[in-house]
Amino acid sequence: MLDDHDDIHPLFKGAPGTTGFRKLHKRIIRETREAIDRYGMVDRGGPRAKWLVCLSGGKDSYTLLAALTELQWRGLLPVDILACNLDQGQPNFPATVLPEFLARMGVPHRIEYRDTYSVVVDKVPAGRTFCALCSRLRRGNLYRVAREEGCSAVVLGHHRDDILETFFLNLFHGGKIATMPPKLLNDEGDLLVLRPLAHVAEADCDRFARAMDYPIIPCDLCGSQDGLQRQAIKALLDGWEAKAPGRRAKMFSAMMQVRPSHMLDPALFDFAGLAADGVPIVANSPDIPILR
Repeated sequence: MLDDHDDIHPLFKGAPGTTGFRKLHKRIIRETREAIDRYGMVDRGGPRAKWLVCLSGGKDSYTLLAALTELQWRGLLPVDILACNLDQGQPNFPATVLPEFLARMGVPHRIEYRDTYSVVVDKVPAGRTFCALCSRLRRGNLYRVAREEGCSAVVLGHHRDDILETFFLNLFHGGKIATMPPKLLNDEGDLLVLRPLAHVAEADCDRFARAMDYPIIPCDLCGSQDGLQRQAIKALLDGWEAKAPGRRAKMFSAMMQVRPSHMLDPALFDFAGLAADGVPIVANSPDIPILR
């Protein structure tokens, strides 16, 4: 059992003692630490930071909180953590679940109530999805809470699959190559937005949260709507993964190995300045070889 030692954090009490779970747990912690280090999420030479860790009650945010808490517990993450749940006023939302869970686990937290649900259902036309407006209102409130609490970063539970899905949403529907970055500065320039689970697979988050028996709260607002473009992308990726296991990991690896000189954006690479043997290349020259 993971809790055989006295120094285990309450978040891991009762963890399964199976070899499979131990490997899963170690993988999540390792990949979370890799993302934090790879993308410079912690300024280890500066003052101790305070992170607002957003907790929705879903499998991803529970995994995020557990991973960050363990790294902090082991002295590997020199930041203060404040868990925050934004109660958006959804009907039948179990408002006592998260505060009771966080208090029982000894996690510093703040529960913020803002009825954004009424705004969303009032403003979004019938048949349209709520996600865009809902997330915008949620993000604005979380930024406000972070400032009030003196936090330097808002930390979200988006995982590897969220990032891949967003890439294909932008590709197919937005006409651009872009996704959720693991580290982002907000428009006002005063808060970082961090995604420490950037390298963690959604399936691992699901297995971990279920194994730990965390009290999962489903999203009945957007989760109840059919035909979301993101669900279509998820189904597409599931199909690719079923036909070629490891496809998701390969695509994600490709996103970390971008070659601007082999893309088509002149803002990222100076194609006009390329020259052969000191002779400037003329656009549309019939002598320019084409790489296939």
